[in-house]
Amino acid sequence: MKFTFFIVIMMFSISSCKTPRDLPTVSHVDLNQYIGTWYEIARLPNRFEKGLEHVSATYSFREDGKIKVLNGGRDFIGNWKQSIGKAWVPDSDQPGRLKVQFFWPFAGNYYIIALDEEYQYALVGDPSRKFLWVLSKTKQLDSDIYNQLLDIAENNGFDVDQMMLVDQADESNSGQ
Repeated sequence: MKFTFFIVIMMFSISSCKTPRDLPTVSHVDLNQYIGTWYEIARLPNRFEKGLEHVSATYSFREDGKIKVLNGGRDFIGNWKQSIGKAWVPDSDQPGRLKVQFFWPFAGNYYIIALDEEYQYALVGDPSRKFLWVLSKTKQLDSDIYNQLLDIAENNGFDVDQMMLVDQADESNSGQ
């Protein structure tokens, strides 16, 4: 329940922030390739994920055409915390700019800033520059790729010195 509360607070914070400046996003996203489980490699610190490791996000299609979002991670004593939401592309002319909602009526930005051609890693953030995630379809990411993604983030105004690496050590991320 606390995890859901923090998601709600985060979504309210994101939706109520004014965008200081535009954030470029990828020009093409094949949602069929994007669907699946993404592991959180690193993130900017935020309240709703505080103390969580082995964090993953699993995306799947819903019957209404939107995307089911299942976020989860383990807290410091090993309890699995998860939250379920939905995502959608509000403007088909900007497919890298999704909205994510865990609690109606609040929705946050999910901007895909960089995406591997093979859909193996991504850089996702928010125009406020307060939220940033390095995601991978595998639990580890090559350090050169990670550094390239941090360079992209830094060039777009993110404080990458604050990035936290997320422990993914042999965790199933299944929540079971």
